Amino acid sequence: MLVGLSDADNDRLSLKVASQDDWWFHVRGLPGSHVILRAVEGVEPDRATLERVAAIAAYHSKARDGGVVPVSCTRARYVTKPRGAKAGTVQIRKETVLKVRPVRPELAPPPRLSAG
Repeated sequence: MLVGLSDADNDRLSLKVASQDDWWFHVRGLPGSHVILRAVEGVEPDRATLERVAAIAAYHSKARDGGVVPVSCTRARYVTKPRGAKAGTVQIRKETVLKVRPVRPELAPPPRLSAG
């Protein structure tokens, strides 16, 4: 899992570092980090894993102290940067919205992957 800590980090992470099959996460409607879950060929993360990573994305956002917050999740291939947009601004397609409580990364259980 990779976390952007600035707008420039978010751009680099989402548009240059992430591979097409990686999973991308960001809290909806508020500033926050872009979080990437690296894909493993032939293996799909289960819903609990996606929710854990979404909870970490929520923690790295302005929603950190909120209750349940919506987090967008999509494959990195569906993340693009609008022409002329400021650093850290992206457009996404084919998102799933996960509703989670923010969790500090060190308190989140480790991701589990299953062969698919």
